[in-house]
Amino acid sequence: MPTVMFDLKRLGDVKAPPGFAERVLAQAGMADSYAVFETVLGPVYVAWNRLGVSAAMRSKSSAEFEQWFREDIGRRLVQADPPAGLASRIEDQLQGKRRMQFDLRGLTPFSQAVLRKTLEIPRGQVRPYGWIAREIGHPAAVRAVGTALANNPIPVLIPCHRVVRSDGVIGNYGAGGTEAKREILSAEGVDTLLMEQMAKKGLRFIGSRTTHIFCLPTCYTGKHMKPHNRMEFHSEREARERGYRPCKVCRPAV
Repeated sequence: MPTVMFDLKRLGDVKAPPGFAERVLAQAGMADSYAVFETVLGPVYVAWNRLGVSAAMRSKSSAEFEQWFREDIGRRLVQADPPAGLASRIEDQLQGKRRMQFDLRGLTPFSQAVLRKTLEIPRGQVRPYGWIAREIGHPAAVRAVGTALANNPIPVLIPCHRVVRSDGVIGNYGAGGTEAKREILSAEGVDTLLMEQMAKKGLRFIGSRTTHIFCLPTCYTGKHMKPHNRMEFHSEREARERGYRPCKVCRPAV
């Protein structure tokens, strides 16, 4: 009995290993865990919890990612070994396979709707802000869509880089600027040079002379279109006046 009492007294002097408290909080669901993953886009820091992936960022260091997470997400964060299979799910997500769950707590219902619709944009394609606004039932909220995407806590994995300005210009990107956005889109197979050339000419849609269907410029149906069958339009009105109907895949118009 005296030996037990002596050991209990000494227990108060024992210090927990560094990060022990944070790991306990993470396991209890009161903090998020994170790790860095090597991807086709380079190192990406990814945070997760029991509800899914909560953040992702191409950061310069762990310290930078941790600081951003504390300021933007507002929860505790601890570095940890990733759960089995997370790395492969991340790679699949980057390749266009939707296998991941996301934790979008703290975002407004509108922002959540914007991000979930953004997840539907196929790899190698882009959509304008107005397309997102129309698809979620708020056609006049184009600027609000832009704000929601600028505050996306999970860029790259929730591909806000696939959303461009309504005039076809690539536009800014919160996770690295225009050049980073152009780099990621090019890696996904988007012909950014052609897209920007069309934007400068004010061209918004392409159409096929054989099907009389018009699409957004990066719709996969357009990749199989022969040059002599390709039409280009400045507006939905112009396409319709020439007898073309909107594509049911990319849904360029109502």
